[in-house]
Amino acid sequence: MSLWLNAGVHAPEVAERAGHTVDVLLKIYAKCIDGQREVADQRIEKALGES
Repeated sequence: MSLWLNAGVHAPEVAERAGHTVDVLLKIYAKCIDGQREVADQRIEKALGES
């Protein structure tokens, strides 16, 4: 599951495939999601219309 999350698969999709709720999935795997800060920053800037 952590591989899928790190690959960018959305948490609801991973949770459904794993038979978990998103809440349970993130409680279990949140610590495994690593190195996503730069990608998250870029997505936030794009959503805000910044360059």
